Amino acid sequence: MLKCVFFDRDGIVNQSPGPGYVERWEDFHLLPEFVETLRIVTERGYAAAVITNQRGVALGCMTAATVEDMHRRLQTLLKEQHGLSLLDILYCPHDRGTCDCRKPKPGMILEAARRHGIDLSQSWMIGDSPKDAEAGKAAGCRTILVGDKAKPGLADFIFSSMGELRSGIAQILNSK
Repeated sequence: MLKCVFFDRDGIVNQSPGPGYVERWEDFHLLPEFVETLRIVTERGYAAAVITNQRGVALGCMTAATVEDMHRRLQTLLKEQHGLSLLDILYCPHDRGTCDCRKPKPGMILEAARRHGIDLSQSWMIGDSPKDAEAGKAAGCRTILVGDKAKPGLADFIFSSMGELRSGIAQILNSK
């Protein structure tokens, strides 16, 4: 079985849009710290996947096709410019309270595990919101929160920034 590191998207993989949504590829800004973290994760033998709520689809801010195109472009960018790849990208296009996949529910993580034979007890969820940690814990993963919303007790590890995570991820993965 695979072990995997699941990453939230906005704020972890790419620059957070703040309030609102990344509605176009032109507004998707890949974080260099994510690329470096992804490289470390894969060098340590972990698969990597993105798990992201994209409520903007339900609200009509963007279409599912637009989100899927952004994700295809992300995969291409990672492969062509950095020699890296993601196992999968799963997203929830639904509004709050209408599905079982929207974080903090673990549906997307559980689906990734079913699709790819992932051992969730050997896996991690990394995000910048308490709902990311809740979803990871509910799925049976260990959790890491990054940023100012990370309060003690919510996750197994807390980092103040993606740069700090990049510096500490190898030690955490080696200790598991």
